[in-house]
Amino acid sequence: MSQAISLTFPDGSVRSYDAGATGRDVAESISKSLAKKAVAIAIDGTVRDLSDPVTTGRIEIITRNDDRALELIRHDAAHVMAEAVQELWPGTQVTIGPVIENGFYYDFAKNEPFTLDDLPKIEKKMKEIIARNAAFTKQVWSREKAKQVFADKGEQYKVELVDAIPAGQDLKIYYQGDWFDLCRGPHMASTGQIGSAFKLLKVAGAYWRGDSNNPMLSRIYGTAFAEQSELDNYLHMLAEAEKRDHRRLGREMDLFHFQEEGPGVVFWHGKGWRVFQTLVAYMRRRLAGDYQEVNAPQVLDKSLWETSGHWGWYRDNMFKVTVAGDDTDDDRVFALKPMNCPGHIQIFKHGLKSYRELPIRLAEFGNVHRYEPSGALHGLMRVRGFTQDDAHIFCTDEQMAAECLKINDLILSVYKDFGFDEVTIKLSTRPDKRVGSDDLWDRAESVMMNVLETIQQQSNNIKTGILPGEGAFYGPKFEYTLKDAIGREWQCGTTQVDFNLPERFGAFYIDSNSEKTQPVMIHRAICGSMERFLGILIENFAGHMPLWVSPVQVVVATITSEADAYGLEVAEALREAGLNVETDFRNEKINYKVREHSVTKVPVIIVCGRKESEERTVNIRRLGSQDQVSMGLDAAVESLALEATPPDIRRKAEAKKAKAA
Repeated sequence: MSQAISLTFPDGSVRSYDAGATGRDVAESISKSLAKKAVAIAIDGTVRDLSDPVTTGRIEIITRNDDRALELIRHDAAHVMAEAVQELWPGTQVTIGPVIENGFYYDFAKNEPFTLDDLPKIEKKMKEIIARNAAFTKQVWSREKAKQVFADKGEQYKVELVDAIPAGQDLKIYYQGDWFDLCRGPHMASTGQIGSAFKLLKVAGAYWRGDSNNPMLSRIYGTAFAEQSELDNYLHMLAEAEKRDHRRLGREMDLFHFQEEGPGVVFWHGKGWRVFQTLVAYMRRRLAGDYQEVNAPQVLDKSLWETSGHWGWYRDNMFKVTVAGDDTDDDRVFALKPMNCPGHIQIFKHGLKSYRELPIRLAEFGNVHRYEPSGALHGLMRVRGFTQDDAHIFCTDEQMAAECLKINDLILSVYKDFGFDEVTIKLSTRPDKRVGSDDLWDRAESVMMNVLETIQQQSNNIKTGILPGEGAFYGPKFEYTLKDAIGREWQCGTTQVDFNLPERFGAFYIDSNSEKTQPVMIHRAICGSMERFLGILIENFAGHMPLWVSPVQVVVATITSEADAYGLEVAEALREAGLNVETDFRNEKINYKVREHSVTKVPVIIVCGRKESEERTVNIRRLGSQDQVSMGLDAAVESLALEATPPDIRRKAEAKKAKAA
């Protein structure tokens, strides 16, 4: 036999195998126990079926506890779910069933849509199929055979999928026992390797291929993990997330609402707008001294968006604006701005700029609009109209590294002020389709890689990584992802280097040689969408907002009408100290008042009775605590005023005090 295949193992050792040897053969050659644990292989990083013939390269044997096996477990669980559905409801057509973040789904064509009551039946049948431990086997069919077989089965959606597969691509059919489906793969060795740590979560409607002109299908979502403990933790997180849902808390706290007449835009109530403005005021203070706050128009002629490239790249996501009257001869086409950058370039270009003026940092809390499909809208997290805490820095090439570090320090400091200490920063590098020369990309990526290394050296809490090919078409970028109180990750901030817009708009400054030079343009956002960031805060704190952010910081409630006059005095003292205060002097029992204000997440309730009035004290009750603390009025006002001071103002006051000392 010829020793034709040379394989390199993770430890650096090299072995040779006969041509045609499979991944399973390789695993067995190492040990029988490894072959039993193996679920797939990876050749040069590409995951493949264990039964696939190996090719020369670097090989890894993937076992069930490998991170890469999780996608396989979920993929196989989706197939088993589809088989279970067809066993329970013969005649149901299966369509598409991908793995998604945190789970999987499958869309079915069924006369009656699924209900939540169907999920336990499907789970029971899935356990039976998994227990059969049927092997996953792969066949490659001709296009004609695939269409004929699926047509004979009445699977018209599969016939359409076959037609959509580009010519020249193999049509892979995966069997699990007698049941089979069209699939790219790979799969594990058998259904038994899925295990029992899976759960079907919800049902929903979904249009075939996401097109509202197509039939409505019935979708089942599920999740699966390698271990039951991981599933339990995930289900606990889902339960916590449901309790923390910002849409429900927004209603309870009377912050905002949505309605059909304004799909995807926020109707802010008084309390919600107060929180929103608190965030904006905080961000304004953090930018003061370094940034010029500007404001660019909401509506601009489409020619500007054509120059920027947005009309070509993002036209489907932009709102077009035309004159509504019939008696006008103005046929110009405008657009609501989806982002602030073209307007900021116009401001930069207005008047001649010298290198001595750089860096120029322009910031805007710009209201932008982007079309999102109605099915994608989700409270504050996904809207059509939102406010970007956007900024653009125009600097020299030599200033780029220092500016990126300065932006990083600001972003991390802001997140820390809101209690987010676990942050991941990833550098997204050049995509295949891009603008700018390779020399420019080499320089920008080199600078940003050095910045990333510096960031890592400065902080042990920061995780870093690389996202190859995920950069914007106009330059590399940093993505900042923070982790909330229940372990969810939210991508918020970005720092993006742009070679494209300054060139397209002919932006320049006069350098030290009196020549026109194109500036480096850095886009940066910290919160990203202020609305979304507020939604994240609400869910992170479960509505128990820090005192300095809370819309109502204190409610003064009296036990008896005899204490009302003192209650007014307490409220006025707190207001003079800068707190947002409401009073509750209703003729209700104090426990009823406390429960009611706890539902609306008021962080501090001050209770005043006859005794407190006589002694000039107050009883302080904290949200979520059964305990109460008695304090003198002056001490209570001083303590709460300090606690309600925003962290940036407190830092300045402490620094000033330390300097004076």
